[in-house]
Amino acid sequence: MKVKAFGASYSKHSINKSFAVFATTKFEDAEIEILDLNDFPLPLFTVDVEKSQGIPENAHLFCDKMREADLIIISLAEHNGSYTAGFKNLFDWTSRKNPKMFDEKELILLSTSPGVRGAASVMASAMDRFPRHGATILGSFSLPNFKENFDTKLGILNKELERQFDQMMNACKRVFTITNSEIV
Repeated sequence: MKVKAFGASYSKHSINKSFAVFATTKFEDAEIEILDLNDFPLPLFTVDVEKSQGIPENAHLFCDKMREADLIIISLAEHNGSYTAGFKNLFDWTSRKNPKMFDEKELILLSTSPGVRGAASVMASAMDRFPRHGATILGSFSLPNFKENFDTKLGILNKELERQFDQMMNACKRVFTITNSEIV
């Protein structure tokens, strides 16, 4: 099984990338690839740029990464209640290349933030939007108060949140295994 995971941020110290990496540790027998959005720089999407330059190579490469995956884990960063500008730009370009950019893949959606809502607004937006772009969402989890509730070495520190996260991940793994028994 091939799992692709990324934090939906171009921040070099993205807490959402850390959270996505942590989630991959729940898939012991998988081939894991952590994507860094900094490897996919793109010009700002406009119809004029698309018309004059075409779809950039990095949008094609990112679509290829989505197509290679059996399962995609995304941890969504939130800026002002929505996607980060960089991720939204990547999303705009890749959906121009392939409107079903998630290529009918199964996704686990995560989000975290330093605040009490754990990026719940961007999570709600993605839960509504991503299925229109070819995603089957297996499960979702928002982690509030990242600095208090997460350690990069220990994982989720709050025992109740850890229990909820593990329960969601185990349910996703069961569904994925049943629907993809030839891959596992």
